[in-house]
Formats: sequence, C-alpha cells, structure tokens
Amino acid sequence: MIYTGIGSRKTPKVTLGLMFNIGAKMALLGHILRSGGAAGADKAFENGCKSASGTKKIFFASDVNNRPDAIDLALSYHGAPHLCSTYAQKLHGRNSFQILGINLDSPSDGVICWTPDGCVNHESRTIKTGGTGTAISIASTRQIKIWNLSRPEHFDRWVTWLKS
Repeated sequence: MIYTGIGSRKTPKVTLGLMFNIGAKMALLGHILRSGGAAGADKAFENGCKSASGTKKIFFASDVNNRPDAIDLALSYHGAPHLCSTYAQKLHGRNSFQILGINLDSPSDGVICWTPDGCVNHESRTIKTGGTGTAISIASTRQIKIWNLSRPEHFDRWVTWLKS
C-alpha cells in the first residue's frame, strides 16, 4: 500500500506524535510513504517511517522542474494560480506527485493529513486548508480516501488502529 502523509507546518504537537507513530507502524507493515519534506506534519510522518527503516518517497519543489504537467494539474485546483510565484507553483506541483506518483499514474491508496479546517475534499477546501488543500483536491476528485486528523473521529480511528 502507498499512502500520502502530509499536512500543515502548524500541526499540533499531539497530532505530530500520532503522525510519527502512524509513519512507524505503516513502515513496519511494509507500506510506502509519500510526503513533501516540510516541517510539521510531513516531517513527523517521514521521521516515523525512517525510525522503522521504512520505504518513503519525499517530493520537493525542485522535483517539478521541467514538469509543467504536474504544475498544471495542481494549479487547476487553485482559486488564483496567477497569484502564485514560480516557487509556489512548484510547491503545489509537488502535491501532484505526492498523490499520483512521479509519473502521475500511480495514485496513493489513501491520504492522512492535518489541516486547521478539517478539510476532506475539494468542495470543503478553504483558505485555512493551506497548501495541503491542493493534495486533498487532487485526491478527492479521484475518490482517494482522506483522513484529516483535525477531525476527532479520524484522529480516534488512527489511535485505535495503532493500538490494534
């Protein structure tokens, strides 16, 4: 299974701990992490995965150099793409890879994330969703399951899973 572990740089500490533990257990089960290397949620998943010697693919803005398809896909979900700097466009473009893989043809099996607004689909995306919203939009329009740990029922589901 391939999963995407992402979220806000301002993810609460208790949730970062949960993300670390999810990343570690997923690695132990042989699941592959896709993430973005940013501080906060991304690093919590990555560090958990790394602690269990798991397989991960971390995408950076530079990975979308010469990949206008990734940027175009991501910006098709952005409300004001003309306001994005070149670097911001690349950051959004890496979200395409986080959800669909480097060739944009290998969808993740699920997304685990945290955003302040609890967004779980393109329709519920707000300005508070932040950059993670691009990944959520891409995933939700492809019917990829999204668990937002900002939602108590999602948080509790993963706590229960860790205990199982």
